[in-house]
Amino acid sequence: MSELGSRNWLSGPLRTERLVLREPEARDRAGLIELFGSPEVGTYVGGPRPRDELEREPPGTPTGRPGSFVIELDGAMIGIIELNRRDPQRRSHVPPGEAELGYLLLPEAWGFGYAAEACTAALGWFAEASPGEPVVLCTQIANDRSMRLAAKLGFTEVRRYEAWGAEQWMGVWSPAPRPD
Repeated sequence: MSELGSRNWLSGPLRTERLVLREPEARDRAGLIELFGSPEVGTYVGGPRPRDELEREPPGTPTGRPGSFVIELDGAMIGIIELNRRDPQRRSHVPPGEAELGYLLLPEAWGFGYAAEACTAALGWFAEASPGEPVVLCTQIANDRSMRLAAKLGFTEVRRYEAWGAEQWMGVWSPAPRPD
């Protein structure tokens, strides 16, 4: 297993046809407050965080860590995407050390294929950085958009479980083997 957290993960941003995936910066603060405070975004992830709480947090530069991207469209932050390894101390249904894909987009960015485009780029980066290593994705069964995206990206169901008062789905994605 490679250590995503122990090395510089990008020499520059990842670019897709329409998007830029880059490290978080101080200028993203307002967008992150909007994202984490959005009732629509919070529907399947435990609800929105109170806006006043988000605004009281120190305004420092968000920590750039390997696998953490801001999704930018035409110079504006529209969401975030992360590929994180589960910490053994964090209670989760994801096995410790496994890489997990997570993403959130602002509601005005929904329905245009940006999530699929960003996730495809991030998974491609991960496949290069950690050859042959699988990625897991967890979502609520009720989140139709996320379930469709998981299928489109090639995640296959590993199991279902109950958590946070709802049925959850866990899938796994494995990169295609590299030709010799």
